[in-house]
Amino acid sequence: MTNVKNRFLTTLAKKCNTLSQLKQLHAHILRCRLKHTPFAMAPLLSVAAFSDHFSYAHSIFSTLHLTHRNTFMYNTMIRAYLQQAHSPLSALSCYLSMLRNAIAVNNYTFPPLIKSCIALNDAVIGRLVHGHVVHFGYCQDPFVLSALIEFYSALCHVDTARVLFDGAMTKDVVVWTAMIDGYGKTGNCENARKLFDEMPERNVISWSAMMAAYSRASDFGEVMALFGDMQNEGIRPNESILVTVITACAHLGALTQGIWVHAYAVGCKLESNSFLATALVDMYSKCGCVEAALSVFEGIPSKDAGAWNAMISGVALNGDARKSLELFRQMIACGTKPTETTFVAVLTACTHAKMVPEGLQLFDEMNSIHGVAPRLEHYACVIDLLSRAGMVEEAEKFVEEKMDGLAGGDANVWGALLNACRIHKNLDVGNRVWKKLRDIGVTDCGTHVLTYNIYRETGCDAEANRIRSRIREVGMQKKPGCSIIEVNNQVEEFLAGDHSHPQRQEIQQLLDYVFKTL
Repeated sequence: MTNVKNRFLTTLAKKCNTLSQLKQLHAHILRCRLKHTPFAMAPLLSVAAFSDHFSYAHSIFSTLHLTHRNTFMYNTMIRAYLQQAHSPLSALSCYLSMLRNAIAVNNYTFPPLIKSCIALNDAVIGRLVHGHVVHFGYCQDPFVLSALIEFYSALCHVDTARVLFDGAMTKDVVVWTAMIDGYGKTGNCENARKLFDEMPERNVISWSAMMAAYSRASDFGEVMALFGDMQNEGIRPNESILVTVITACAHLGALTQGIWVHAYAVGCKLESNSFLATALVDMYSKCGCVEAALSVFEGIPSKDAGAWNAMISGVALNGDARKSLELFRQMIACGTKPTETTFVAVLTACTHAKMVPEGLQLFDEMNSIHGVAPRLEHYACVIDLLSRAGMVEEAEKFVEEKMDGLAGGDANVWGALLNACRIHKNLDVGNRVWKKLRDIGVTDCGTHVLTYNIYRETGCDAEANRIRSRIREVGMQKKPGCSIIEVNNQVEEFLAGDHSHPQRQEIQQLLDYVFKTL
């Protein structure tokens, strides 16, 4: 009889779509004098906890007498505190209450608890929870084990995660995927791929984890190759994979393949996914198809800051600074709060259009009006803005007054200022900047090369030779530039100074012919 009532109340609770309906069900339980029975309250609590009415669930749980709570209720609240309330500390506190009241734990208790430790980035508490996992005998449960692997990987203790993985008596696809994702998130694509190839069984999440690993490492060619392998095996991609592939297409300039993925997403009715739509906006923009990007952007029903940022950056990238600022104003008018990325985009747009007053005004309004504190990349944008407009002295003054000198900057700041000195042949500022960088111990290759060029192009051969000798002595190497083109749906990458391409001679002959006919 109890099971019948339980199923009935569970079905009834799942049909509650509003707070009013939840309250009606709650009143019914109270009238029937079932409030002291955990099986009666548990379905109501679960539905309320994972809807828009978490505060009501919290109220229900808080007013229940300790003797009227059970394991399911505690597990529900631990997970809800983490996922709905975004309060990992409350999740941990709920677990401690569970222990104090001698409520039995089970394998569903620990995964959200471990994820709470990840959210807190607390190694000590995480290890204590791990100790409880061992104490209660759940260290071989696949979901608990995968959560522990994720925890240690998040702390960059991937060796510990691997010990847990190797020690598992049985490894299902969840555990394998967790270990692959752990390697991927720590940048170890080689070990991630080795495990991926050894997997006895893969699901779409496994493919997604491996492709995400390559994407984080900016190995977009491997992303595309893996996507092809996945299609050959007949695996249907999910939204996450499509976002990763579209991002790879954007970085590779693989427009044809990007259009194909877009068509596939439309065919699967996935184009309304906001993350996917934003990735498409970015891809079309980076491939120079602004109208296509705008078409996708306008079709997004509820535009978040990420979608606006992608479109603002896209039109700026393609040289339409006025449109970029217009979109920014529309974003504000729609009530969407701009982010740090938004201001990088609009400041960059002003830089390329040499719109100095507009850029400086936006920088001043960042914090005062929009509550976004400037970061190093924003300072670098302003320095680049002033520098490209030939206002090198003003850029130097900005560094001294706003950033407390070059010591408060980074390579982007130094590079923007030195590059401006080179372009405008401003030896005085360039010399001062170089000496300050030398005094604070900046020794990267980029600043050395820029300074060498300033001295060489302004006729200071002795100084230029001294820096060139320094570059050779230390063995500095500048990362070679590269170009990427798409031909017949194949992406080819060419590195400066690389002669390994199998058609190198034919390419060189064609280039020589083109240059001769110009």
